[in-house]
Amino acid sequence: RRLVRDYERRCDVSEAMIHVGMGALLIRRIAHP
Repeated sequence: RRLVRDYERRCDVSEAMIHVGMGALLIRRIAHP
């Protein structure tokens, strides 16, 4: 079960990183049209 918890944490972190990356791309596009 410990491995499952770690896997869930990794999924959450990876998902958060994806959102951050998407936000950064949008900011770059808006800042440099």
